[in-house]
Amino acid sequence: MEMNPISNPLNELLNHWQTDPALRDNLIHRHVQPAASAQWTDFPEDVNPKLIAALEKMGFPRLFSHQKTAWDFIQQGMNVVITTGTASGKTLAYNLPVLDRFLEDDNSCVLYLFPTKALAQDQEHSLRSFLMALDERRGIEKYPGLYDGDTPQEKRRSIRREARFVFTNPDMLHRGILPFHTSWERFFSNLRFVIIDEIHTYRGVFGSHVANVIRRLKRIARFYGSNPQFIMTSATIANPQEFSEKLVEEDVKLISTDGSPHGKRNFVLYNPPIVQEELGIRRNPMVETVRLCDDLLASHIQTLIFARSRKLVEFTLKNLQQYYPEQSDNILSYRSGYLPLERRQIEKRIKEGTARVVVATNALELGIDIGGLDAIMMMGYPGSISGFRQQAGRAGRKERESLVVMVASSTPLDQFLLQHADYLFASPVEHALIQPDNLIILFQHIRCAVFELPFEKNENFGNLDPKIFTELLEVLKMAENVHFSGDKYYWVSAQYPAGEISLRTAGDRTFLLQDETDGKLHNIGVIDEPSAYWMVHPQAVYFHAGQSYLVKEMDFEHAGVKLVQTSDDYYTEPKQKMSVERMKSLVQDTLPIGEKTFGEIKVRSQVTGYKKIDFNHGEVLSTHELEMPETQLITTGTWLAIDDKIIDKLREMQLWNDDRNYYGANWNEQRLKVMNRDGYTCQVCGRTDTGANLHVHHKIPFKNFTSSLEANNLNNLITLCSNCHRKAETVVRVKSGLGGLGYTFHHLAPLLLMCDYLDIGIFTDPNATITDGKPCVLLYDQVPAGIGLSESIFKNFHILIENAYELVSHCQCKVGCPSCVGAPGEHGTGAKVYTRELLQLMRN
Repeated sequence: MEMNPISNPLNELLNHWQTDPALRDNLIHRHVQPAASAQWTDFPEDVNPKLIAALEKMGFPRLFSHQKTAWDFIQQGMNVVITTGTASGKTLAYNLPVLDRFLEDDNSCVLYLFPTKALAQDQEHSLRSFLMALDERRGIEKYPGLYDGDTPQEKRRSIRREARFVFTNPDMLHRGILPFHTSWERFFSNLRFVIIDEIHTYRGVFGSHVANVIRRLKRIARFYGSNPQFIMTSATIANPQEFSEKLVEEDVKLISTDGSPHGKRNFVLYNPPIVQEELGIRRNPMVETVRLCDDLLASHIQTLIFARSRKLVEFTLKNLQQYYPEQSDNILSYRSGYLPLERRQIEKRIKEGTARVVVATNALELGIDIGGLDAIMMMGYPGSISGFRQQAGRAGRKERESLVVMVASSTPLDQFLLQHADYLFASPVEHALIQPDNLIILFQHIRCAVFELPFEKNENFGNLDPKIFTELLEVLKMAENVHFSGDKYYWVSAQYPAGEISLRTAGDRTFLLQDETDGKLHNIGVIDEPSAYWMVHPQAVYFHAGQSYLVKEMDFEHAGVKLVQTSDDYYTEPKQKMSVERMKSLVQDTLPIGEKTFGEIKVRSQVTGYKKIDFNHGEVLSTHELEMPETQLITTGTWLAIDDKIIDKLREMQLWNDDRNYYGANWNEQRLKVMNRDGYTCQVCGRTDTGANLHVHHKIPFKNFTSSLEANNLNNLITLCSNCHRKAETVVRVKSGLGGLGYTFHHLAPLLLMCDYLDIGIFTDPNATITDGKPCVLLYDQVPAGIGLSESIFKNFHILIENAYELVSHCQCKVGCPSCVGAPGEHGTGAKVYTRELLQLMRN
């Protein structure tokens, strides 16, 4: 497409897409967000005049209404959470009261917590600019301090000695500050504010850890005589006030009305064309993104493309630069791993407009200052509605019109959202969940807290039940980690507990992950033992910080995993043998189809192999055998038991295929004929044996026939050994309606939970022990003791059912595909019709 620059290229581009026969059918939904004018307010009368002069010098003549609201609440001593949009001035909302106190109180100190190093560096730079406008030259040099793993030792000493604004992250606070609080006495004694930015990122296991780190922080602050206010920011979620109050265990005021301006935003949801109709496979989203980017470049529209991994960022950059060699210097990438100077240069070029296209991970989703861009493209749904809105919020310079395009993938969640775009644009549905009192996580942080300060006999830890807290201290006492004397519990172990605890995992024993790509070992992270068996087994593809790694070696004895970086375009999914035991039913409810239960369970699992799955289309490329140790997980889950009368009804309709096969009256006769014909020899591997150790296999699955005589025709039967039979059944296994139901639930649940689908486990069984032999679908927390995910599923099960029914009913495939109930086996029958009928019965 050739187009000259015009005053409003966006409208001409959209008109072109809507009339282009090659594109228009793929524009599934268009949404317009109207422009919004700024809601201004004058500076409060009690703001220090120096601050007003500095703000006017920086180009801020007045405040937005939400900034004024934040000021008023904070001046009244309240804790606040601000949930206004991207680039709405949240930084000024918290820095204004912070710097006002700085000017009034020569000793006041502030702790800034950010989820990433890049964001902490950006915000420290922003504060320095403010101090420069205040002409606080001495403050610029001494008072802001960036304290993370990269900070040199000499710099750390000066920060502890002099800094009044400390910028860090939860991991560093946990391991490098709180355990050494005696070196920070000056800082903690004068701590007035704690700023926690982007709190929606502190959910799940990570957030549950962070909530306990904040408990420890508050305890140390009290010890030194301070009681800081909490100022928090968050992307749009359904429960910001409830979530923030649970995170800091304080009353919190919500500020959600956005007073900042933005231009008209045009949203386009684009579905790549189907390239294999029978399997429902669509064209690669990256290919389509590059294709659409051609028009954006021709229209001189500056564009930011979001990709979900570092690998995809680099693939896309390479394709764009090869496709547009004359523009290659102006097509850049931005991701974690770049040096601060490199990031600053890219950010500068984005602001100046000389970077025409930038491909980035969600490192640019958070509050880094890059101004606004003309267009945003997303390669696939970002994983959460808050992430979608954060990324979309990057579009638009002040009040200029902008464009947001989401190019969908073939995953069930992407396809569901194309059918139900209101989820993206209406009120938020995602609940951020944490469980600070998860016993495993809690116990780890109590160990850290005792190490930091002795506990008084009647002292508590946050809002924890005092009885539980005392019991946990007694456990530590019996383990000889603590000693009780003079009505106090003292840490006496030689261990440094914080050094052993990762905020990213829940288990006690962890496996160290080491990258050996360059021949040297580099530590890249840790993973808890239960997760290690299925996430980093030998030959697994593991994703970390957007980079994909291939597992080369797993050392069970020394709890180590060696990996190498890979650019292969597939991921792995473990095959597991599972059993589930019901430990305790906590809540039950009756549904039209059966009974749903939330309770405590024990999951026994063993990884027996893995599948290689195409990264872009979800196709199974190959399967491989593997044998790993059995693991046990005690957690919480929500399960559905399907009533016998429902199964009888489905059988009558010939819509139930999860029964064990009855092969007909002539089966034994046919079986002996086949083995005799084949010389009692496996026709795949050549193993010869007695009939007792040989199986007879249906080439076309028995369940595909209405007559057992047709199914048992000698031409459809073959002799196999038990091992080859198992492999054959894996390939041609009929995908059951129950399995389709589990697949769909598993992929749609994150829409309600604001989590990754790997945070949730799935188990289906037509004869489950946990439901006393009835067919069962179980969703459970992949975290010991649970963190509230399956409990939320129990409460919102009706929404999950409706979403699943809509997805399956509207999918264009014939028998099932990766976008709805999962792909059928190579020669098997899909589960679409069975799954749809089960969902229909659930809705009645």
